[in-house]
Amino acid sequence: MIPEAPAIDRLGRPLNSLRISVIDRCDLRCAYCMPEEHYAWLPQRDILTFEEIEKLVDAFTLAGVRKVRLTGGEPLLRQGLVELVARLRQRPRVEELAITTNATRLAQLAAPLRRAGLDRVTASLDSLRPERFKALVRRDALGKVVEGIRAAAAAGFSGLKINTVVMRGFNDDELGDLVDFAWARGFTPRFIELMPIGEGARVWPGTFLPWGEVVARLGDRVVAKVEPARPQESLPRGPARYLPSPDDPRKRVGFISAMTSNFCEGCNRVRVTARGEMRACLASPSGVDLRAQMRLGASDAEIVAAVQLALWGKAEGHDFQAAPTTRRSEHVHMSGVGG
Repeated sequence: MIPEAPAIDRLGRPLNSLRISVIDRCDLRCAYCMPEEHYAWLPQRDILTFEEIEKLVDAFTLAGVRKVRLTGGEPLLRQGLVELVARLRQRPRVEELAITTNATRLAQLAAPLRRAGLDRVTASLDSLRPERFKALVRRDALGKVVEGIRAAAAAGFSGLKINTVVMRGFNDDELGDLVDFAWARGFTPRFIELMPIGEGARVWPGTFLPWGEVVARLGDRVVAKVEPARPQESLPRGPARYLPSPDDPRKRVGFISAMTSNFCEGCNRVRVTARGEMRACLASPSGVDLRAQMRLGASDAEIVAAVQLALWGKAEGHDFQAAPTTRRSEHVHMSGVGG
């Protein structure tokens, strides 16, 4: 039996949250995430099996992880995902199991996922205008996304969050509409600063909108004078900081400000790609190949040791501000890392 040993990095940041990509494929082509064509998908043999995902979750929870989020690509494209959720729900140290999805297939899968034990859902919605949405994701899918979000609410998922990547000149005139859409349905809207990763690095200079300007554009929908929570206070569930409605403190708007007011000093998460590479930071161009170690017969203790060693090498913070359009950033695709 391997004793539980909560891992910390060299700056004393504890490991609490794991984002694990179950597939690199996606049925959308968001302009800030991945190219529309000429994208090389991983062969099936390179993608983590369910058994390998379970083994990694066991190792990470021994190292301190308590919250597991399934990502992609688009995780709902992974065949047998409901079965995987049911299997992970049985892992004794997993306290919260969540998913981030583009919601195109959520209408069919929301209820089965809830029955399997999924706790939380975060869905992406970057525009409420059909033609604008189609231009961004290069697919006519807004109807499916909205239907999926509604199905998740009907299935009983509480605290459902709606993520919007804000882009100047594209959807920054919809911020209030997106808040109203979410609040009217009991959801929490969250606005994410565009990051110069992958395709985002190509469009970043002209479309970046800082979170402070987003707050200003929301006007009296939020109490802007309230000081947002410090990263250390908000990171137990995630990096967002929140501002309330002046009329109802239960209504909040979240802001994920990775560029202008980042949360690196309180970061408690790591990522594992669909091919089994551990990335201590979203900005990392490479990672530790845990899949290869498992396939060579590594024991649970050896996997835990590899996780702890990789975490110890975690940088103090990302370097996007210093070089927002570096070649390295352009080759770290969000869809491949499991943003």
